[in-house]
Parts: sequence; structure tokens; C-alpha cells
Amino acid sequence: MALRSTVYRCALDVADVDRGYYAAHDLTLARHPSETEARLMLRVLAFALHATDAMEFGRGLSSEDEPDLWDRDETGRIRHWIMLGLPDERRLRRAAGRSDRVTLITYGERALKPWIGREGRALDDIEHLDAWIVKDDELAALAALASRNMAISCTVQDGRAWVSDGSTTVEIEPQVVTSASG
Repeated sequence: MALRSTVYRCALDVADVDRGYYAAHDLTLARHPSETEARLMLRVLAFALHATDAMEFGRGLSSEDEPDLWDRDETGRIRHWIMLGLPDERRLRRAAGRSDRVTLITYGERALKPWIGREGRALDDIEHLDAWIVKDDELAALAALASRNMAISCTVQDGRAWVSDGSTTVEIEPQVVTSASG
């Protein structure tokens, strides 16, 4: 018998001072049986850092043809493709060819160095790609906020995010791996 996804609900309040974006989002996330709570919460963080009124979750782990999150316009054109993890160059190039902008949020500091050794030179050549890493200790603290029904607020300012469940606040400072803006 196949394992089923676990459904999480998140009332997310975003106050992005850097972009001037302030909104509340009611999110429903399906946690794939192979997905950790840390990765699930990284999806919530990715949503908060790049939130728009059109942002939505893709099938992520279930499909290589869809990102973890994306922002599409009313015609279906992909404005922003967001993926998590350490994908190969081919997958990043395909995403860049299908969208206006690609953001990669990596995690797992031990795996990052070998991945950069394999894929690093190609990252700078992929148009409109921004790649970031969230440190292991920050991700672990973020994962501790996970619950099946959660209310999370996220304030973004000066490239940092403060994520709170009302009793605990976690500061996240994603580090640049590569940036399309130079």
C-alpha cells in the first residue's frame, strides 16, 4: 500500500519590507512521504521570501516538470520558477528556458561543496538564476516551528527573514551562491 502525503495548513502573514509586499496567505501543503519537515518549512520560507498574489506550490518532489513553487501570469507564462535542493545543471537550464526568473534555494551544507564542484561553473552561465543556501542550524530551527495547523508570520528586511509562530522567532539569512544581478 502506498504511503499518502500528510496535509499541513499554514496561515502565513508576510511583511516584506524590502519589496513593499504585505499580505496574508492561507496555504495548504502536501508533505510527500519522503519529504522532511525541514524541507516542508523551507517551502513555506521560499513562499514568504518571494510571495505574490499568484504564487502557488507546484508538484515539487512528485514531478521534475514542475518547480516547488511558481508564479504564473493569467496566460500561463511562468514569471518565477522556484526550486529547492541541489538539482543538476540540465534541470536548472530547462527551468531557465521555461521562465523569466529562476530561484534555487539550497540546503544541506555538507552536500553543497561537492555539488558546487560538479555544477558550480554552469551556475554562472544560466541566465536569470539566483541561488541561495539556508544554513543547517537555521533550517533546523525553522523545522521546529512545523505543525499540521500553523500560524506563521514572516518579516523580510535587508535580505533577512524573521519567521515566528507567535512564541518562537527564527532568524534566517540566506547566503548567495550565485546571482543573476552580478
